[in-house]
Formats: sequence, C-alpha cells, structure tokens
Amino acid sequence: MCDHCDDLNRTVLMLGFLVMYAERPGHDEQFADIVGGALATSLPLDDAASTYGLPPEPGTEW
Repeated sequence: MCDHCDDLNRTVLMLGFLVMYAERPGHDEQFADIVGGALATSLPLDDAASTYGLPPEPGTEW
C-alpha cells in the first residue's frame, strides 16, 4: 500500500461523514460547503482514481 494511502482513505471517510451531516435537517450549510470543498481539493486525483476506481484526471493516462 502507498505511503499516503492512510491519509487518502481518511479524507474519503471524512467526506462520507460530511455528506451524512449535510443531509441532516438543520445542518450548517456554509460549514458543509467550506469543509467539503477543502477536503475535496486536498484529494490527489491520480491516487483517488487508482485507489477508488474513479475516472482519471483529464489529460492523464491510466
């Protein structure tokens, strides 16, 4: 497993929890937007694509 896979897995897990939070009535929409954007931006797309089967970043090869 890659050296930073734990960080990648933890970030994806936090995004999942944030989605569950954002679906609750009365959630803080601004918090969810800011934190969700920050977490998503921190994901390295090439690693996420290979680890989670996502499509590759435009302009890159598998």
